[in-house]
Amino acid sequence: MARAFDFLHVNERESKPRERGITEIRGPYYDPMGPRELRDILDTMGEYVDIYKFSGGSFALMPEEAVEELISVCHEYDVQVSTGGFVENVLVRDHDKVEQYVEEAETLGFDIVEISSGFLAIDTDDLVALTEMVQEKGLKAKPEINVQFGAGGASSVEELESEAAIDPASAIREAERHLDAGAYKIMVESEGITERVREWRTDVAFEIANEVGVENCVFEAADPAVFEWYIKNFGPEVNLFVDNSQIVELECMRSGLWGKKSSWGRVASYDRT
Repeated sequence: MARAFDFLHVNERESKPRERGITEIRGPYYDPMGPRELRDILDTMGEYVDIYKFSGGSFALMPEEAVEELISVCHEYDVQVSTGGFVENVLVRDHDKVEQYVEEAETLGFDIVEISSGFLAIDTDDLVALTEMVQEKGLKAKPEINVQFGAGGASSVEELESEAAIDPASAIREAERHLDAGAYKIMVESEGITERVREWRTDVAFEIANEVGVENCVFEAADPAVFEWYIKNFGPEVNLFVDNSQIVELECMRSGLWGKKSSWGRVASYDRT
């Protein structure tokens, strides 16, 4: 990419397809996004976007042609497309159509099927079987791990506090089994760690990163203070999931171009070539 002001320093970034420093962005959820808006985003910041995630099963409300067009625009910019964690809904309402759901995702052009279970009481064996099935269908499985039952929705702090927290060691064992089954990356849900909690449980983030491998995780970072914390503690090449409105602020921080009081001028990378 011929970057404007390319004589000014920015931290080096791996070129796509990246294995480190992945940025996943949220697509349609509570507000619509059409191909023109998506193209505007990717025209300006597409070099720094690796995965585009449909949230909340929004694709199931859209015309098939519109879904295919959004996916096609992403692929023009070497951006992979994820289903988001809608498989939870399929498992509860249409449990006999899970395989058909994955096949339809492949037909429409999706690259990644997220396997989430924040609202489900389900065996790890069954979740790992889903990872294996997704891989067999030629798609990338991205399982989600949680440390809070009820994670992944819009529940309040009080609602989540009424549910018992999940032992991080259990979530780590689940992540390891998914990786052994061939999972692409592990999505680390923010609720119970940095979202919908009275105090951040940063010890849990460190435990997951150390045991699962920071390179194998994509951490959900629901607001700028959260992704700043991850960059400060795991470096600019940490994999993060953010809202599409936060791409510029995140990349300015990764690149060392800009930052907040506690990170400005402190984010650096080393050119190992």
